[in-house]
Amino acid sequence: MKALLALEDGRIFPCRSFTGPGEANGEVVFNTSMTGYQEILTDPSYYGQMVTMTYPLIGNYGVCPEDIESDNIQVAAFIVKEYQDFPSNFRSRGTLADYLIKSHVLGIEDLDTRALTRHIRKSGAMRAIISTSDFDPDSLVQKAKQVPSMQGSDLVGKVTTKKPYFWRYNQPHYIDINKLEDPLIWHFKGKKHSVIALDFGIKYNIIRCLEKAGCEVLVVPAKTDVKTIKNLQPDGIFLSNGPGDPEPVTYAVDTIKGLLGFVPIFGICLGMQLLGIAMGGKTMKIKFGHRGGNQPVKNLSTNKVEITSQNHGFAVDLNTIGKDHCAMTHINLNENSLEGLENDTIQVFAVQYHPEASPGPHDAAYLFNQFVKVIENAKA
Repeated sequence: MKALLALEDGRIFPCRSFTGPGEANGEVVFNTSMTGYQEILTDPSYYGQMVTMTYPLIGNYGVCPEDIESDNIQVAAFIVKEYQDFPSNFRSRGTLADYLIKSHVLGIEDLDTRALTRHIRKSGAMRAIISTSDFDPDSLVQKAKQVPSMQGSDLVGKVTTKKPYFWRYNQPHYIDINKLEDPLIWHFKGKKHSVIALDFGIKYNIIRCLEKAGCEVLVVPAKTDVKTIKNLQPDGIFLSNGPGDPEPVTYAVDTIKGLLGFVPIFGICLGMQLLGIAMGGKTMKIKFGHRGGNQPVKNLSTNKVEITSQNHGFAVDLNTIGKDHCAMTHINLNENSLEGLENDTIQVFAVQYHPEASPGPHDAAYLFNQFVKVIENAKA
C-alpha cells in the first residue's frame, strides 16, 4: 500500500505500508543493529519515536514471545528498507507484519533508509509523519511540525508500571507493597540482595541480569516516594532506562535526591541522566542520538574498550557537575561524550549505555556484578 513520510524540515520520502492503512507520527530516529528488531520494538525507551533500521532486510526470522522487552510494542512506527514476510527460524511464532498489525503499529518498507539515515545524521533527529491516505507534501509537513517535541516531554508516565511487581516465571507478579504481611515482601528480604528498581521504562532483560547477579528485584512505579522506598529497607536502588527528556521528570529527580547516600545506587540510560540532574548537573539533547549495538566505549579505570548497545537521545553534560560530586568513568570513543559516572563517597554509579544488551554485545554485563559488589561492601 502506497505511503508517504514527511519530515518537519520539508524532506519527503515515498514508501509503502506492509501493515495496511494508517497514519503515525513521532520523532524519527535510526538504529544500526543488524538483529534484535523485536527487542527494539518493545523497548520502552523508544516510546513516541518512529524507528528506522539501517540493516536492509527485516522480518526474516519472524517474532518470538521470549524476545519481548515489555508487554507492548512501544515504537510509533517501524521503518525498513525491505520487509521479509516469510520467516525462516525454528523459534518463530509468527510474522513481523502480523505482530505489528495486532498492536496497530504502522510498518513501512520500500523507503530509502540510507538516505533517511544520512539526512538525520546531518540535520538531527526530527519530528515526522507517515500516512497512507494523505499524499499532499505540504499538508504532511505542517502536520509534522505540530507533533509534540521530544525535548520538554515527560514520557515516563506513559511507560512506567502502574503497580509494583516481582519477576516470577519470566513475567511480572504484581503485589501491594503497603501490605507488609505479603509473603513476597518477606521474601524480598531473604538470602538475595534486595534491590528496588524505579521503573522509568525498564526492559525485562535488566531484571533478568540483576537476578542472575544475585538480586531479588522489586520493580516500583516511577512516582514511588522516598518514604515508601526507605520503609522497604532495600540493599540497593536501581534507576532504569526510559523515554523522553529527563529534565521534566522532576518527581524522579526529587526521589533520587532523597535516596543519595541511603544505599548504593546503579543507573542505566535515563536513570543516569536523572541521577546526573539529582547531583546538580544538566542534560542536553544529542543531535541524532546513539542507537545500535556497536558503540565503542572506553572504561577509564581499565583502559579497555567495550562495544556497547545504546539507545538514547539525551546525555549528561559533565561540565555542569562539580568534580567533588562525581567522576567520569566511561567515554564514547566516537565523540568523547560522557558514558559513565560515579561517586564512591555515596556509592552511586551509572552508565549511559545498556549493559543488559537485548539486542547487542555482552561486553558490559560485568556492571551488574559490580553493583552487587558495591552492595556487599556497603553491607560489610
